[in-house]
Amino acid sequence: MNAMSPLRYLHLDVFAATAGGGNHLGVVIGADTWSSAAMQRFARWTALVETTFLLPPTDPKASYRVRIFTPHKEIPFAGHPSIGSAHAVLACGLAEPRDGMLWQECGAGVLPIRIVGHGETRELLLQSPGERVLSTGLDAHPLLPAALAGIRTGLLPPALVDGGRRWWLAEVADEASLRGWQPEHASILALAQASDSMGLCAFARADSGRQLVVRAFPAGVGIVEDPASGAANGLIAAYLAHAEPHGLLARGYEVSQGREIGHDARLVVHIDAEAIWVGGCSRTVVDGNLHWDTALS
Repeated sequence: MNAMSPLRYLHLDVFAATAGGGNHLGVVIGADTWSSAAMQRFARWTALVETTFLLPPTDPKASYRVRIFTPHKEIPFAGHPSIGSAHAVLACGLAEPRDGMLWQECGAGVLPIRIVGHGETRELLLQSPGERVLSTGLDAHPLLPAALAGIRTGLLPPALVDGGRRWWLAEVADEASLRGWQPEHASILALAQASDSMGLCAFARADSGRQLVVRAFPAGVGIVEDPASGAANGLIAAYLAHAEPHGLLARGYEVSQGREIGHDARLVVHIDAEAIWVGGCSRTVVDGNLHWDTALS
């Protein structure tokens, strides 16, 4: 066994409305000397959707640096790993906020994270890195109709949107239809592979209030359904703000996600004149020591 000192490791519940309802995240602190291969090997071992590594920043503007790994590859940016990593930074005292903000250095640049509140109810909100609508309409891709089989679309046309991650977005006619939908996952996978996208993120306006129901199917990275999707929700918010600048949801709303797969996530979206902010609460479930043999990598 490598004789290096143990590192600190946190296992988080990100965006949870109730205990255990959010998205898992593993956070490694102090792996400054680890190679990329060692990080990838550990992320593969955790088998979590993402594992992050908190490191000293290289940009003087940044509060910290994060590297984000799926079990298969490193990715430049993702929503729930960014929010969870910022939670770990605060929980472990790795950086001090400046004017109520943290600045995260990652593969997508240096991104601001807004801190709202304190303690158990503290919310961290990440500024979405911007978006581009690449195409819209049911005829935007020949494989799109098959991926949407079994549901009626809503007010906005389906769209392929790029912004840190690339997703197909589709509004569903009503909440009940979306919650009860049994999608054809093979068709979503085919669409994701053909369009070099994460997959399909479907949303519906809730029956009451400023709330969306969201279901995300990131087949392009080998996941059947995601319980809480920060980056995808940022793209939905940008699409809504562009299409309905004076609508009910144009200033922000709440998101319910994950109930269909046994989770219960709550995300918040704030939309102001200059930016879209997406986030929510995170909770530390495990805080312990990591013993890992990097010599095998």
